[in-house]
Amino acid sequence: METSEAITDGVRVSVRSQYVAERSRPHLQEYFFVYTITIENRSDQRVQLLSRHWIITDAEGKQEEVRGPGVVGEQPVLDPGQSFEYTSACPLPTPFGSMRGTYQMVRADESLFDAEIAPFRLAQPYAMN
Repeated sequence: METSEAITDGVRVSVRSQYVAERSRPHLQEYFFVYTITIENRSDQRVQLLSRHWIITDAEGKQEEVRGPGVVGEQPVLDPGQSFEYTSACPLPTPFGSMRGTYQMVRADESLFDAEIAPFRLAQPYAMN
């Protein structure tokens, strides 16, 4: 299991990722990974997640950018001390790669900031990287 963590303006984003062998088909260059993200509001203001921006890089250096509103169909609002957790997935054509990105957040005072999602590895166990 791979992990990462970043704290931006009191918002902690932690990630755990793992390879899912039963959903992968290496002979077809299809490698399936799941990741679970916990977003924790450690600030003194209510925050809301508005959108996401991902940069996904495979083992050959090919990058894909993904942008969109919310996460898993939600735009969670977090009061101080609250957290939100979700699980999503990422298929890759290579046995390892990485993801990183940001969540656009808005505070109760309507100011915006980008909460960092620190880079984390997507790796098939025993893959050479």
